Amino acid sequence: MRGLFHEELELISEQLVELSKMSARALNRATQALFDADLVLAEQVISDDEEIDAVRRDLDNRAIDSLARQQPVATDLRQLVTTLRMSSDLERSGDLARHVAKLARLRYPEPVLPEELRLTFVEMAEVAEAMVLRAGEIIASLDVNGAKELQDRDDTIDRLHRDVFRILLDPKFAGATQLVIDSTLLSRYYERFADHAVSVAIRVVYLVTGVWHDELDEATYERHTSGQVPRAEG
Repeated sequence: MRGLFHEELELISEQLVELSKMSARALNRATQALFDADLVLAEQVISDDEEIDAVRRDLDNRAIDSLARQQPVATDLRQLVTTLRMSSDLERSGDLARHVAKLARLRYPEPVLPEELRLTFVEMAEVAEAMVLRAGEIIASLDVNGAKELQDRDDTIDRLHRDVFRILLDPKFAGATQLVIDSTLLSRYYERFADHAVSVAIRVVYLVTGVWHDELDEATYERHTSGQVPRAEG
């Protein structure tokens, strides 16, 4: 029975990785729809979000069923509870990609972004997409170093987020009010998308060590840099 239970845990982990890939793909397509004013692609991103929701529901049902049936020991219990939190983060990432696509659809055929911000959003989108893909790798490898890595990348997103406001608030900026509102919303969507990737990596640290990453002492950190979940007997 324990062998079957751990197989179920592995399947749940694989579903988390798949969620990260689906969210990254959604953001990539939503960004393309945004820049190209591609109504068909925007509609596809919006409709495909239901697939992300379906994977999240199946994953959560599996985790809850395992909690009810298997009486998991401490480390397995921590994995199941943490899994529920990570699935929520990744599903919300998909929702944010959908928000980008919805804004592209709402303004079609007009451009959503002013020319002055296009390069900033190109970089923001690339970094955010890479972050959620990396979050999936961190889940698969149980890499406790991943939280620091993604926090460093998140600093780039935060800088770009500030750049958006700097450009919009510049007295020389002559864009219409609607462009300012839309750009502000979009910047927030990408910034929050990256935050969810960081949150996933932080939860992996807790999953592996039982301690939140910012509370780890050096000795505890060194014991777990191999990235393996300690398994209790029984």
